[in-house]
Amino acid sequence: MAGGTEAFPDLGKHCQLSGCHQLDFLPFKCQACHKVFCVEHRSCKSHECPEPEHNSRKVIICEICSTSIEITGKEDQEKIILDKHEKSGNCDPRKKKKPTCPVKRCKETLTFSNRTICKTCRLEVCLKHRFPADHACKQASSSTPAAADRGSWNEKFLVAFGLRNGKDCGKSGRPSSSTTPSLKAY
Repeated sequence: MAGGTEAFPDLGKHCQLSGCHQLDFLPFKCQACHKVFCVEHRSCKSHECPEPEHNSRKVIICEICSTSIEITGKEDQEKIILDKHEKSGNCDPRKKKKPTCPVKRCKETLTFSNRTICKTCRLEVCLKHRFPADHACKQASSSTPAAADRGSWNEKFLVAFGLRNGKDCGKSGRPSSSTTPSLKAY
C-alpha cells in the first residue's frame, strides 16, 4: 500500500497494523519492530509489538539497601541483576534507613536537597527548621553575652527616647503647629 494522495503520492504512510491501515500524514516508526503505525497504534502495547522491551529502561530499587539500579531489557533480568547487586558488596542494609530531622515531632526525611547545617550548633536539620529559633539551637540560647548587649542597648535607647519628650525633634527652627495655617478643601 502506497501512502499519500493523488497529488502527493509520497506524503504519509498507512498504518501497518492488520485491520487498521489508516493513512497517517505524520506516521510513527516503532523503534523495536521498525514498522510504521498511526497515532492510535504507535505504542508497543497498542500494536502488540513482538519486541516491546527493545531500548526500554527501568529502574528497580533494592529492597535491602534502597539503592536504585537502572536496567535495560526484560523482566527476568531483574532478579539476576538484584542477585548480582546483593553479592557485589555494595548492598548494605544500614543504608536503607534515611536520616530524619532531629527536631521534636518532625518526621521530614533529609535528602540532599532539603537539608541544611546550622552555622551555630552544627546540627543537620530540614529546611523548615533551618533558623536557630526553629530548632532550639543550643549555642544560640547559651550565647547570653550577645543577648545581654542587645538588651542593654535596647534599654538605653528606650530611656533616651522617653526623656526626649518632643524636644530635639528638629522643631526648633519651625513654627509650632498651632500657628501653622490649616488648608481647607473646598
